[in-house]
Amino acid sequence: MQETGPIDLDAVLHASAPAAGVRKRAVGLRQLTASVPIRTAASGTQIAIPILTLQVTGDLALGALLAALALVPAIVAAPLVGAILDHAHRPRAWLMSAAAGCAAAYGITAALGPVPVWLVAIALVISGLLTPFGFGGLSSFVAPPGADARRAYALDALSYNVGGVAGPAIVAALVPTLGARAALVAMAVIALASLVAFPLMPMQPRETERKGLWRSMAAGIVALTTRRSLAVVTTSGTLVEFGRGIMPIAAIPIAIAATGDPAVSAVIVAAFAIGALVGAALEPARGHWFSPPATMAIGFAATSLATMAAALHFGLGWTIALIAVSGLCTAAPTAAMLMLRRTQSPDAVVAQVFTVGSALRTAAAAAGTAVAGLLAGVDPMLLLAGSGAVWLLGAAVMALYPRGR
Repeated sequence: MQETGPIDLDAVLHASAPAAGVRKRAVGLRQLTASVPIRTAASGTQIAIPILTLQVTGDLALGALLAALALVPAIVAAPLVGAILDHAHRPRAWLMSAAAGCAAAYGITAALGPVPVWLVAIALVISGLLTPFGFGGLSSFVAPPGADARRAYALDALSYNVGGVAGPAIVAALVPTLGARAALVAMAVIALASLVAFPLMPMQPRETERKGLWRSMAAGIVALTTRRSLAVVTTSGTLVEFGRGIMPIAAIPIAIAATGDPAVSAVIVAAFAIGALVGAALEPARGHWFSPPATMAIGFAATSLATMAAALHFGLGWTIALIAVSGLCTAAPTAAMLMLRRTQSPDAVVAQVFTVGSALRTAAAAAGTAVAGLLAGVDPMLLLAGSGAVWLLGAAVMALYPRGR
């Protein structure tokens, strides 16, 4: 046997570092490939549904109702979806089935007109019940044991932002050229892309005690309400979404006052989304500057200050620029929030914490939009400042986070 000399450990570590980096990038790419399409499709349908309904029936109120039917059931279904995923031997099969169901529902909706409204409504309710699988449910599996959790949740935040920007953007591009039906068909095809990509993403079942679904759902609610760390993170994350929901409504009269064109409000909203997207893309490279709870508090406070500064009467350009900065500031606290959900959740209820937390944030954004609509007569700059104040309240809640956790 040939004798070998002493091993140069430093050389081995330096040689393996590039390979480890390649593997990490590959895992991240698989995660984004699996998660972005289903979230893009869900975001895009919220724009395409009312447009198609208006074109077919001339009834915008009906379009808003159908869009709501694709959203509201997710809030009700979240605890059950979480309990199913926490106990599933093959969670990937549930996610793939949910993506297929959403794709089918969007395809049926694209046939509105030949297909009666009541059938489209049923299809959208079903899609709403399935949506939590691809949102909070999928998020609960992105950081398996041994993975770089901070990077995984930063990529998950990026996935949400990419989907939130790409879905409406694709619809906006397709509607004037191919029509709203084609846009909804495109959303169905994009949802199917997640179905094909899910097998690429590692997804280990959780080794938990097998209980009945109702007992498991109760355990999830108990964890969310009695674990101080989870309760604080959930409350803070929900509050800031209420503030975010105010902003699109405030943007409309701001745009009208500045230009006379309400469509310019889309530029303000897009500035926030693009800022959040850029921040999420940069987040995996950010250093470990603060603990996750501190990151949430500081990030939400920075978003608040930028939003309130945007409400100063210095012109539309100033408002758009500061709203973009406020969006940029949301990336780090959102990634920290996702990581805290995982680290502070009992293993038996991880998916429930994610799905219920996601559903609460969706409901809070919808509530913020509704409240802003009721306050439509208020000075829009004051309404925008109020949105920033809610973000500051969300940051302040993090002061209640238990020390040493």
